[in-house]
Amino acid sequence: MNVLFIEDDRMNRRVVKDMLDVAGVTMVEAESAERGLEILDEQDFVMVLVDLRMPGMDGITAIEHIRARPDAKAKVPIIVVTADIAPDLRERCMVAGADDVIFKPVAMDALFDAMGAILARDAAGDGMID
Repeated sequence: MNVLFIEDDRMNRRVVKDMLDVAGVTMVEAESAERGLEILDEQDFVMVLVDLRMPGMDGITAIEHIRARPDAKAKVPIIVVTADIAPDLRERCMVAGADDVIFKPVAMDALFDAMGAILARDAAGDGMID
């Protein structure tokens, strides 16, 4: 399974990579939303993880760009990984096209639960993964 993580903080990328390594998941890192969109053009992913607050393009805008794609990659499941605790955060993310939101510091069980729920939804035929 190939996952893209768009996150500007190197340590946060490392922590999530270590968690995904335990499950045998391959993680490709992007240090900015702009770079993440370029990588998404070049490779296929089962899922995208994206931070919200990054220099340059923010995570909400990145999600909107992904959902606006004219190809099947527009349907890739997206999980927001954020430290933001604004009251309307989940709603803003879902309106933008996110499938789920998890919070930093990332707990392995929260990450795997969110990923598992999306994969189970796909297996049931209700998901967005083609």
